[in-house]
Order: sequence, then C-alpha cells, then structure tokens
Amino acid sequence: MKKTMILFTLCMSGTILCACQSADEPTPKLPDAQPIELRLAEKVETDNMFALDLFKTTYTNTSDANLFISPLSISMALSMTLNGAAGATAEEMQMALRAGGYSLEQINEYNQSLREALIAVDPSTQIAIANSIWYRNGFTVKNAFLDINRKRYDAEVSALNFDSPDALKTINGWCAKQTQDKIKTIIDYIPDDAVMYLINAVYFKGIWQSEFKKSDTRKEDFHPDTGARTSVDMMRQTQTFNYTSDETAAWIELPYGNNAFSMIVILPNEGKTTADVAGLLDNDTWNLKMTQLFSQEIILHLPRFKTECEYKLQETILPGMGMKLPFSDKADFGGISDQSTYISRVIHKTFVDVNEQGTEAAAVTAVETGVTSVGPSQPVSFIADKPFLFAIREKSTGVILFMGKIGAIQ
Repeated sequence: MKKTMILFTLCMSGTILCACQSADEPTPKLPDAQPIELRLAEKVETDNMFALDLFKTTYTNTSDANLFISPLSISMALSMTLNGAAGATAEEMQMALRAGGYSLEQINEYNQSLREALIAVDPSTQIAIANSIWYRNGFTVKNAFLDINRKRYDAEVSALNFDSPDALKTINGWCAKQTQDKIKTIIDYIPDDAVMYLINAVYFKGIWQSEFKKSDTRKEDFHPDTGARTSVDMMRQTQTFNYTSDETAAWIELPYGNNAFSMIVILPNEGKTTADVAGLLDNDTWNLKMTQLFSQEIILHLPRFKTECEYKLQETILPGMGMKLPFSDKADFGGISDQSTYISRVIHKTFVDVNEQGTEAAAVTAVETGVTSVGPSQPVSFIADKPFLFAIREKSTGVILFMGKIGAIQ
C-alpha cells in the first residue's frame, strides 16, 4: 500500500522584550501575579518529567556547545498529533510524553486549561497561543480529529491547494503573523505527497523584573569546557534574588514582569560541569531546589548570549524516550484518516537571545508523518563565566516552557 506523507508543523515563538523605557532606569515593580488554578493541576508533574527527561536525552545525544529546547512546544505538537493515534502507537506516544496515567481526554483538557491560563496570568506580558490545521484539497480527514483540535486547542482548520505556490505563502504567513515575524518561514517546500500541516504558534513578550543597566555591562572572560577563553559582554547587577546552592551547583531565579514567569540559571560549582548537573536533573531534584530557593542579595554577572539550535528528534531523542513505533511502518494513526500513516520526521528548531532588557526565544517543531505502503548575611557572588544551564518557567504551576545549556558564546 502506498504511503502518503502528512506533515504536522508546530511553531512556537517567545519574546521577552523591554517596554519603552531607558535600560538604565529602574523597572517599576508590578503587583505579583495571582496563582494559576489548572484543571488536572497534578499533571504539571508529568509535564515537567517530560521536560527534564527530554532535556537530559537531548543533552546526551548532542555534542554541540549550546543546547536550547522548548518542552512545551514539543509536548503540544505531540499531544495534538496524539489525537489521531490509536492502539500501541498512542500508548508509546503517551509514555514518551510521560502521560501514561492519563486518558486522551484528560490530556486535551489539561492542555486547554494550561493554554488559557498562560495567556491570562500576566497582564504586563503579551502571550498568544494559536493553533491551525491545513490539509490538502481532496484529502479526507476524519471529523472527530478536526473537532477535538478545534475544541481543545482552538485550532483553525482550512483546506488548501497544496500544488499552488500560494499554499506555502499562506502557511508561512500565518505563523509569521502569530509570532510577530519572529519565525517567518516554517517550511521551504510542500512535498507532492504531503497532505496535512498541524501548526501551533506561541508568542511571549515581557521584561525582566530587575533589568540590567547597559552602562554596567563590561567585557569579561568566559571559560568554555573546551577551547580558549573568549571575551564576552557580561551584564552585571547587585540585587536580591531567590537563590540556593548545594555541593554540585548554585541556582538563581530571575523573575519577569509581575513575577508570573522566571528564568532559573544553574551554575556548576568549581570542579563540576553542566554534564554533572544535567545528570542529576529529575522531578525530585527540580522540585526540591524550587522549594529551597530563598531571598539573598546577589552580585550577579550574566553574559549576554544568543544561540540557534536544530534537532531531528526522530533519530535518537524521542526513540530514546520510548517512542519508536510511531516512526515505523506499523504505526497506527487511524484517527486522522483511513490512509495508513507514520511519523517520518520530528524537527525542532530554536532561537534564544538574552540581553539587558530580557529574553527573546523562538521554537519550531515539525512532526512529519508518512503512510506505509536561610542564608548568609553578606552578598553572594553568582558569576556565570563558564558553561551553565537555564530554564524558563511559570512560577505558580511550575510548568517549564524552555530549557537550555550555554557552553560557548560567540
């Protein structure tokens, strides 16, 4: 039986930028955000288990100096695709998502609740989360698959003439619009046998709660794990932040906006590496560290950094997390169409830029399927002049949106 290719694409862009204000002026303190109340809030634990396992698996399967992923982007893409999976294929996908104890309806309900909550939690932060499904004219898609993605993911659904050059412009134009032109091109071409694109786009815009003054940024040395030291733009400030440390690393929390979102920076101790820290990251360790954070005056040096990454998740990363059957000719995506399909590629592209005003981040995930045939009184120094790990999370729920490693700075 001839297999028809189906390409699902998820685009996610995050932007954290400063408002119209001088970088050397103090940022006005906003009232703290109200805690988010999620339906099935306990599922945050499995979401973060997925995020941390995904990060560790990606870490061990890449030799690149820098690493940056969006677990939220990948989870949303796979969850939307999961609505078309059946049998053992669905079971493997749920296990890879670390959501084996939940029904598909519960997963969809949780994702809907999470999406709506993230959009509303911080009025000072612009967040938009949009979904769409584009399918080839003449390709029969099961209504139940489209309906559940409309209902739970608020997905727009459109049929397109994939043979027309306008189809490529339409799909890329939609994602560019949803991400404020941060991701202008998702797909370079539409294969003859492609029949569907499923796209998610997220836009995030906010500011550091305590901005770095540009006038305080100085050239300092950064010491990568390998290679010669480099001179980097080191941002500096002395401020009170949440902080903790242990025998392996020091942890600091840098809040954004109204304190709903924050960046966690993890700096290995002398004699330790990011690999040592990454190897210890699991839900228990992460949760313990989040509870151990305490208010501490910090002398903070953090480099400006920018990196772009790309991952082919189907090769080693997702199979390493237990998702193998969906990539084989025995895959069952009968919930999408009566034509037999399998996932041929999962491509994840990311971008992050951290500066004095905040953070700019973007991620694109493409899932391509085919058918078979208490602390010290003195200030503490936190000098990130060597490789470190970082994550961006929503604080009240603890949901991890992005995770990365900076091992080299251009």
